[in-house]
Amino acid sequence: MKLTEMTLKNFGKFTEKNIRLSEGINLVYGENESGKSTVHTFLKAMLFGLERGRGRASVNDTFRMYEPWEQPNYYAGILRFSCGNRNFRLERNFDKYSKKAILFCEDDGEELSLEHGDLEMLLEGMGEAEYENTVAVGQLKAPTGQPLAAELKNYAANYYASGNGEINLDGAVSLLKNKKKELEKEVKEAGREKQKKRDKIELEASYVWRDLHQLEKELAQAQEKADIYLSKKKEKEEEQARMQEQEEQAGTFDKWRIHPLELFGMVAAFILSFVLFHRPWNFLVAIVVALAEGLYVWNCMKDGRNKKPVDLQQEQEEEEQVLIESNLEKALWRSEKLREDYKEKQIQYGNLQEQLEELDEVSLVYKEQEKKRLALEMAVDTIMKLSKDMQDRLGEILNEKVSSILNKITGGKYEKVWVDEELHIHLLSDGRKVAVEQVSRGTIEQVYFALRMASSDVLHEEKYPVILDDTFAYYDDRRLAQTLCWLAEDDRQVLIFTCQKREEDALKEIGAAYNKIEI
Repeated sequence: MKLTEMTLKNFGKFTEKNIRLSEGINLVYGENESGKSTVHTFLKAMLFGLERGRGRASVNDTFRMYEPWEQPNYYAGILRFSCGNRNFRLERNFDKYSKKAILFCEDDGEELSLEHGDLEMLLEGMGEAEYENTVAVGQLKAPTGQPLAAELKNYAANYYASGNGEINLDGAVSLLKNKKKELEKEVKEAGREKQKKRDKIELEASYVWRDLHQLEKELAQAQEKADIYLSKKKEKEEEQARMQEQEEQAGTFDKWRIHPLELFGMVAAFILSFVLFHRPWNFLVAIVVALAEGLYVWNCMKDGRNKKPVDLQQEQEEEEQVLIESNLEKALWRSEKLREDYKEKQIQYGNLQEQLEELDEVSLVYKEQEKKRLALEMAVDTIMKLSKDMQDRLGEILNEKVSSILNKITGGKYEKVWVDEELHIHLLSDGRKVAVEQVSRGTIEQVYFALRMASSDVLHEEKYPVILDDTFAYYDDRRLAQTLCWLAEDDRQVLIFTCQKREEDALKEIGAAYNKIEI
């Protein structure tokens, strides 16, 4: 990528300020407060946008600091650049009321969409944090931050796992973890639903169990009542059988109130009283016999009249018998009905118990969910292990590149550099391994400069312009010349913002071509 032209339409102190850039080294010179930092900020704002802060943060934010001095409502600029042998024009209006951005190819007029990530695609996914931790070095800001460490970790696994750095490892791991959380949430929700269903079934089963006990009690009472009526019925039947037997033994003579033989005997006794006794005693005996026979007949007639209440009692007994049979039938019907209800309740209770047993069993859905959860865990573990392996490989490549760059810009004083995954740095000097904090500030600045350049090479195939804003304050003249020589030979486009003449003098001394731009 090469920057060709910047036009500050209205940005900070500049209005219609045009800056043309060339390949190689561009020396942007200006005294203090001439606007070098404004140009540097403008370039970053054009590439990544410029948002206004909210609340108290908006008082001293970048948006407010670089608002146009004149016509603040017109806050805009243009950036021309080339990428992939094509020339592009990017226009931005930063004003909050008419904010917009337009990107199109000047070769064929094709308009691209920033909303759909076309600019990000041209920048190969470089974000603002990565920009500030690699190719853009601000004043006294050579040390890198943790975003670069995270980006290198992510790139390591992406590149070696897929052959390119376009897959977002952190995003993939985050996605898998979110999937796992969603699955665990589903399992938890299913567990809650299962428990609700269990509580409902158990409550219903308790009601059925209570009904069973009540039916058992009522069935026992009904059976007891039926047994009582059945016992009474048997007693009545036995009594009727005895009476019938007595009637049969009495025979047909029970139809007569006075038996004919008795009448014949009474007549014979009356006649014999005349025959056997002499007069006048025969008349007296006959009268006594006649009175006795009359009294007997009267008693027999009286007994005949008394048989009518006996028949009435028999009718009452028959009615009582009918009543007993009716009550017995009702008691038996109720017992049978209660027995049927009891069987139905037993079946219902058994079904509820089966449902509870089924709930206790591990369902196929749960097994499938558990299988998915284990698969997600395995995927995350595999990716993290792969990431660690690839980070080690990338670390070797990065260490080689940093070592090569540092060796050149320090004149071979430092042969080897080790950078771990958290960007902790150690140097090999004169056979000794020392931490970067133990060397001079100038060397520290060079080490981090080498790390930035090496990281940019690792993360992106295309070389991006290097932006250096008063970066060489701690460099001595020799190391400054060595660093500028390396930049010139590396075929990078470089923008050096400075308020001193030493960079220009060093470029002249090493015979490097440069484009001087005065602000």
